[in-house]
Amino acid sequence: MRKQIIDLRDEKPLLDIAAFARKGRLPTSAERLHISLTVHRAPEVMVKVSGGARTLSGVERHMAYIGREGSIGLDVETDGHIGGKGFERDLVRDWDLDVDALQNHTRYSRSTKKPPKLVHNIIFSMPPGTSPRAVLRAVQRLALSKWALQHRYAMALHTDDEHPHVHVVLKAVSEQGMRLNIRKATLRSWRAQFAANLRDLGVNANATERAVRGQVMSPQRDGVYRANLREETTFASQRTVDSPEDRQSSRSMAEHNSKFRSTRQSVTMAWREMAEIAEKSGDVELAAEIRSFEGRMFHGDPQSPSPNLRVGSKGSMHTSRIVQ
Repeated sequence: MRKQIIDLRDEKPLLDIAAFARKGRLPTSAERLHISLTVHRAPEVMVKVSGGARTLSGVERHMAYIGREGSIGLDVETDGHIGGKGFERDLVRDWDLDVDALQNHTRYSRSTKKPPKLVHNIIFSMPPGTSPRAVLRAVQRLALSKWALQHRYAMALHTDDEHPHVHVVLKAVSEQGMRLNIRKATLRSWRAQFAANLRDLGVNANATERAVRGQVMSPQRDGVYRANLREETTFASQRTVDSPEDRQSSRSMAEHNSKFRSTRQSVTMAWREMAEIAEKSGDVELAAEIRSFEGRMFHGDPQSPSPNLRVGSKGSMHTSRIVQ
């Protein structure tokens, strides 16, 4: 799935450097910290909605999977822990998900629409080398501030991947009967707080969009990339068939490339103007750091940490939404 490009003309990123450029104002101390973290390429947090179950069996399968069939179980919102064989059935009953499922069945049994999700499945992740315990504590703090006394939730820390990550199962309907719809702004808010919580715990962490960091191109599949380097690929030649599908694909690619160029130009100009603002204010050190960052931003940086995570889950959807 191609990761979406943030269009700085239409969407407000977490680090809105374009706003500084437009207004010519100095950043606040908090904004300066955000800029410094970005130009120094602090490890980026990742928040991923990995799907969500619409059936009771789907919820139970996912809970059983992330709880390792009860061997590690799940931490629940009441500062408790539930585990052991069949723990997922007990949790589903405790959350009254059978009632929600029955209501959905009654309402959508004769509809062509899919019933709404009973739960959201979310992953919070950090790059290799981060303290797993700190990742868990940061997510716990976020959960208390965002969902406590509203949405039931449970989580599990996984360390079997090089990226320490926490799986969260979040009940979609609150105790007050309000449904949670996860939007881009919701994910950005969670991501910003996750990073702030980690910093409070002494972990270097940042939350900016890929576009602001200059990472706006989706990577090629490894095999295609290596073959292109050898100039031995038939991938490109096979795409030259003049069919309606190919023409539509070409138009889509042209639009994607146009958006990439526009975003790249906007980001580059904003960082350059930010450097000038910093220099005029006497912050020569920050200005130099910004210029160094901008100079290598779109050329790749082998030292830049990669927060990518591939986690499969039984009973969860294969598609996902990622905010980085």
